[in-house]
Amino acid sequence: MTLHSAFAGAAGLISLALTGATFERWLKQRTRHLAAWTFALLLFAGGAMAAWFGAAVGWTEPTFRAFYLLGAILNVPVLGVGTIYLLGGRKMGDRAAAVTALLGAFAIGVLWTAPMSGEVAGEVLPRGSEVFGVLPRVLAAAASTSGAIVVGLGAVLSLCRLRGKSGANSRSVVRLAVGNCLVALAIIALSMSGAFNSIADEMTVFSVLLAVGAALLFAGFMVATSATAKRLGEERPKEEAPA
Repeated sequence: MTLHSAFAGAAGLISLALTGATFERWLKQRTRHLAAWTFALLLFAGGAMAAWFGAAVGWTEPTFRAFYLLGAILNVPVLGVGTIYLLGGRKMGDRAAAVTALLGAFAIGVLWTAPMSGEVAGEVLPRGSEVFGVLPRVLAAAASTSGAIVVGLGAVLSLCRLRGKSGANSRSVVRLAVGNCLVALAIIALSMSGAFNSIADEMTVFSVLLAVGAALLFAGFMVATSATAKRLGEERPKEEAPA
């Protein structure tokens, strides 16, 4: 087993563990942000396992399509939907979820039917620019950028909400802010992993950053969700409606 396949496998296992943890919390709290995060982490796990399979066994067209769709297009926007539910409320979150679902369905159709011009074989991760046309790459850039902006703004908003808080409520908001900042750092690490693979052709660094991103997601969600049950019950009980 190569080093990059080991790290890709580790990222997949970490994300699967986090998926189970967030799903368990969703079963207890039944909040929409946890439902969105659980689904996003399941997508991330699928993308990471596709990366592991490609690195360990060899890349094929279906494997690369799955990796590109789950990891480069669908994952980050769904993370952003969870952040909108958490910080913006149910109404805003429902709108974001509907738009994301429609665009996601369009992306699935595009990615699964887009012609692939380059060779997809061996253990080296292909670059999207080498095998896909313009539309799949535009979708990937737009999805990752928009989702990252939402998550980043969520982290900034969480920090801004620290002002004027005191006591137990202040500790809850601090945990929420730290959790959102860790998620934002995870998005940065995952974005850097794609840059290293696409620009520097560093598959091992890509795999390491993939595992680091998964670990940061794990830490961020655990910190954020540990603060939300009490906070949401006190400040916005309407968000506790079943998803």
